[in-house]
Amino acid sequence: MLVLIHAGFVDSRMWDGQWDTFTQHYRVLRFDMRGFGKSDPATGPVSRRHDLYVLLQELDIAHAHVLGCSMGGETAIDFTLEHPEMVLSLIVVSGTPGGFEMRGAPPSQLLEMLQALEQGDLDRVSELQIRLWVDGNFRQPEQVDSRVRQHAVEMNRLPVENGTWTIADANPLNPLNPPAVSRLGDIVVPALVMAGSLDNPEILRAADLLGNELKRAKKIIISDTAHVPNMEKPTEFNQIVLNFLSHL
Repeated sequence: MLVLIHAGFVDSRMWDGQWDTFTQHYRVLRFDMRGFGKSDPATGPVSRRHDLYVLLQELDIAHAHVLGCSMGGETAIDFTLEHPEMVLSLIVVSGTPGGFEMRGAPPSQLLEMLQALEQGDLDRVSELQIRLWVDGNFRQPEQVDSRVRQHAVEMNRLPVENGTWTIADANPLNPLNPPAVSRLGDIVVPALVMAGSLDNPEILRAADLLGNELKRAKKIIISDTAHVPNMEKPTEFNQIVLNFLSHL
């Protein structure tokens, strides 16, 4: 079983480019977290790792390879620490461990996005999220595949309208204590850490940290991609993941 956990600005459709390929080799589960896609809106703070546990229990899934992107990667790390007996391997894409402290000034898009959120300008919020996560720090929108951007826009609009991040994730329910960043050495399953070369430098620093601290980690940087390398270079991404899993 391979479980796919989406990033915190899109939904499970971000794995469209992986689905046909991965399902040829594994039973695959992808789902919309609360407040995203076809799931119910979030009504208060949630524990993403607990939601994942409940879902796997409901589906009678005892063991799985767990792959998460961005917030999904943080969820995957937390879940592995809390339920190590259920995780066969861990794949983190563009993710930071809980408790990871960003250095330097925050991206300008993030500050603008928070301001637009306060003003209720949801169109602007959505565009800035796409600029921040799909385009990245080093590209203009016209330098990114328009199909990738449009797909992300379609997924992003619902959580923006639902206020998912503010309601559910700004102050998550029952975060790991101590946080994952201080416990990475406790993770002993094989791990693959991936990031896009054009992502925020702090995401790349987090990838370095994960690659160094996870006991059995392999790190791969995918060139000319930002925060969702699986959407930008699906063929390369799929081959990397399948190659990793086939050697376990």
